[in-house]
Amino acid sequence: MPTVRNPPASRNPPARPSPRNSRLRPERPRRPDVRPVQSQTVHVPLDGGRAYDILVGRGLLAEIGPRVAALKARAVAVVSDETVAGLYGEAVTASLAEAGQRTALIAVVPGEGSKSYAGFAQVCDGLIAHRIERGDLVLALGGGVVGDLAGFAAASLRRGVRFVQAPTTLLAQVDSSVGGKTGINSPHGKNLVGAFHQPSLVLADTASLDTLSMREMRAGYAEVAKYGLIDDPAFFAWCEANLAEIFAGGPAREEAVASCCRAKAGVVVRDEREDGERALLNLGHTFAHALERLTAYDSARLVHGEAVAIGLCLAFRFSARLGLCPGQDAGRVANHLALAGLPTTLAQVPGGCGDADQLLDAMRQDKKVRDGALTFILARGIGQSFIAPGIDAGAVREFLSAELG
Repeated sequence: MPTVRNPPASRNPPARPSPRNSRLRPERPRRPDVRPVQSQTVHVPLDGGRAYDILVGRGLLAEIGPRVAALKARAVAVVSDETVAGLYGEAVTASLAEAGQRTALIAVVPGEGSKSYAGFAQVCDGLIAHRIERGDLVLALGGGVVGDLAGFAAASLRRGVRFVQAPTTLLAQVDSSVGGKTGINSPHGKNLVGAFHQPSLVLADTASLDTLSMREMRAGYAEVAKYGLIDDPAFFAWCEANLAEIFAGGPAREEAVASCCRAKAGVVVRDEREDGERALLNLGHTFAHALERLTAYDSARLVHGEAVAIGLCLAFRFSARLGLCPGQDAGRVANHLALAGLPTTLAQVPGGCGDADQLLDAMRQDKKVRDGALTFILARGIGQSFIAPGIDAGAVREFLSAELG
């Protein structure tokens, strides 16, 4: 077995022998082995008494009762979706009850469609019906949709209830569960209604990733690769070397999750409300959110991580077209994401994604738009992303037209 490249010093994941480019084989979903083991802790030192820990490890859901009980709430309302609730709902609520918590379980329909006004009302009404008070806790158990929805409900209920994130997808563990962004979609665009509301604790049980389909794992991996593309070329190289082990579930998977959480935590502490640097975390997302809107948030056609993968490739190719980024870097990004089984072009969107004008119109609802002008996250190379305000709409239209063929 070949030796893997040494990991990047800035992330510090341990090196371990692993096949570099072995074929990724999907596995049938199964209940994970949740035996508790040692976890890694990433501290998020926010001011005003809002600091919290992110715990990453295999088996954390088995310890959820005593860990949440340490936050001293009288009651805990678990918000999940029907699929995740079927896997973990009974065990999680039992663990909480054994630790002395009064519990309730609210389950929404799986998928992006629940991240809506109707889904928000369902969760809020459920919390009120279960008499969740300001001193109680909301526990988001699921993927990014559940975390965003439950977090926004917690931010809104009684003008603010604490909440805990227990993300069960790769995408949620490395991205949406950290940093306090919560919200829902509008018919006009993605994440347009929401609030900043930091969790009190994040428990990322990597055993839960064993239940994911290969499609869900691939979608989450787009966000993993993104961190290297933003500002850490060594981490991207480490991902290239350890791709197979990350998917296979070896130690590299846990290290990838912890590494991404450390990276995001650092950005959040420096720029909590996205007034500057935090916008870099949206690399690829201006394109991605437009694609999601034009595919009607239909997960059968396109899930968020797939849209992000296409968006990352478009951001690098657009940067190359503008003369900002070497073409070989754009090619390297696309090749790596394709090796992970992700789409990399607009032509790969099932059912199409509209024309250049429709895509451009969807982008005008992006949260980074200022005074009607488009702002993109572009790159001068791998690990050299930057905020590019005031991008000419005509240049974007020409690029999209070329990409659409």
